[in-house]
Amino acid sequence: MRVFITGATGFIGKHLIKRLKQTGHQLNCLVRKQSAVDELKVPNVTLVPGDVTDKDSIIKAMTGCDSVINLANVYSFWEPDKRIYSRINIDGTRNVMEAVLKTGISKVIHISSVVVYGKPAEIPFNEESAPGPFKYSEYARTKYEGDLIAWKMFEKEKLPLVVIYPAAVMGPGDTKTTGAYVKAIVNRKMPAIALPDSVLTFVHVGDVAEAIVRALEKPNNIGEKYLIGKYQLSMGEINEMIREISGVRLPRLRLPDFMVTLNAYLLTLIADIIKKPPLWGLSVDQIKTMKAGFRCDGSKAERELGLAYTPIRTALEGMLSA
Repeated sequence: MRVFITGATGFIGKHLIKRLKQTGHQLNCLVRKQSAVDELKVPNVTLVPGDVTDKDSIIKAMTGCDSVINLANVYSFWEPDKRIYSRINIDGTRNVMEAVLKTGISKVIHISSVVVYGKPAEIPFNEESAPGPFKYSEYARTKYEGDLIAWKMFEKEKLPLVVIYPAAVMGPGDTKTTGAYVKAIVNRKMPAIALPDSVLTFVHVGDVAEAIVRALEKPNNIGEKYLIGKYQLSMGEINEMIREISGVRLPRLRLPDFMVTLNAYLLTLIADIIKKPPLWGLSVDQIKTMKAGFRCDGSKAERELGLAYTPIRTALEGMLSA
């Protein structure tokens, strides 16, 4: 099978390519000029120039492929120019899906996120739960809008769609929110503990890559959704694991929740003015997301994809030994 992949140079993308190298699939990876591509220079990978904001480049690169994995997105809780969320997560998703229809692709695996569900009434929520009324970040809002576009094409134009919804992803090579948080604690650059009672569902990045491959290779699953995540842990429990594995003492100071929120608003305001990320990653969107938390049920992937979830302690050990 020849597989067309967007977002291959990202955190999940790198682990996915490593997993796909174990298969016989031929991979066409869409890469921008500024992307770091050294890890993609392997025999069964063809690098093709393009950008999800340029539909013509996608169609040209996708032609001749059998299936698509769409990982391209802006995953962050603060950006100096907020318009980039819509350009990539909404318009980019639309471009990829329209290219799929144009080129006659047999299956597209679109990677979303559990945060698009907001905070449903059902806890833990599953694939069929109705999304909550609020989206707690611009990332979540735009990913949700992109998903709606894809599902509308599935319903109206027979887009051969499967969607993967990872929970909070952890593992080696994470330079985003979770990785930065772990690094800050281990390097003693986190002055205080915040929101230790907030509960999120976590998943090892390798499990996300495995789920994508299994969903790609599974027959007769067009139209399916898969939540990927199992371990519902508080930030306090995550902190304790970090302490046990690293041997680093946790900050003694705990900020009250209202102080965390107040500081997030102040630091985000400063970040918007100076166009640099908020100190300690303490953006309003991130704190809103963490305060709301999310508890999801990823057991469908166990039942239907045969996925075996890796303990989160293993993910943390990998992060701290990298």
